[in-house]
Amino acid sequence: MEELRTAVFYAAYDLDPGRGSSRVLFGAGVNQRTVSPPTPTPAEVAGLLETVALPDIDENTLLLALATAVDTAMYWQEPGGEDVLAGTPEVRGALGRVAEAIAATPGISGWSAPMDALEQWAVTFADLPGIPRPPTEAAREILDRWQGLQLEEEARAQRDRPADPAASFSGTWWSRPALGLFSTTRALPGQGPMGLRFVEDTLGWEAASVERVHIPADARIYEIDGAAAWAELAGRYPLEVTASRRHDWYRITGRTGTWVIPDWSQVLHDFDAVHLTIAGYLSAAGTNIRLDADRSTVLAGWDPDATYWLTDLDRDASTVADWHLDGADRLWRPSPAPR
Repeated sequence: MEELRTAVFYAAYDLDPGRGSSRVLFGAGVNQRTVSPPTPTPAEVAGLLETVALPDIDENTLLLALATAVDTAMYWQEPGGEDVLAGTPEVRGALGRVAEAIAATPGISGWSAPMDALEQWAVTFADLPGIPRPPTEAAREILDRWQGLQLEEEARAQRDRPADPAASFSGTWWSRPALGLFSTTRALPGQGPMGLRFVEDTLGWEAASVERVHIPADARIYEIDGAAAWAELAGRYPLEVTASRRHDWYRITGRTGTWVIPDWSQVLHDFDAVHLTIAGYLSAAGTNIRLDADRSTVLAGWDPDATYWLTDLDRDASTVADWHLDGADRLWRPSPAPR
């Protein structure tokens, strides 16, 4: 295992786009080295991966791995060396038995499950200095304003940003529904709502309140269980965002061309909410998802198991509870009741 870790470290460094600049090798005596560092190939990493003994995999191990994947998701720069290494044909092939072991873990079937209508929880993180809270408005008002802002941003980007996708520009990189919409997740036994722990691009919250939400029996839910479902949604309600997304999405996918996202102000006419399964997140987020010969889309900025509501919901104030992030093990726990 240690040999594999070492090989991954050096192979990822060699493949990292920031090698020698944003990512460097350093340490005691590094300038006095007389022997060059090792340069393992992806094939050599794959060979080690195929022979190393796999540890026992339980649900907590998988949740830790999921949290790591969510924490390290970045849509505004090139994939890191570890991502490039994992995407090589040799290493992808060697990871096959790891995938089989994960798929055989008890409880993993829930990762492909649709939204649990019997138990949905909303999370409200505590205020942070300098971070404004999203507006509290009706969902329809939020979505109407969102569409106008998207059109304005796209027109401004067409006017002010270069058409070269490799130019050093960045802007809006996400494709999730509008900020301010209500979102919910299921809860994990003993760990609280998933919306506490699995948050992309987190702002470092350490306190939050949670509350249970009752879902209408006739709620129309669109399920995103993979790239095909996301492509179908974006193709049915397309909103072009090429100028505003091309630079960031070129960096993460290497693709040039037309980009679209779902127009959430139109989706609300047919659906009350859109849910992303955990499996859908892991298989589709951050990838180039083709709609046709000319258009593609990216699923970005959306947390696993999150359901975004395009309509208003009744909230149950009797279920509100405070939670905090435990500094010892970085897990969320219920806060003690005030005395």
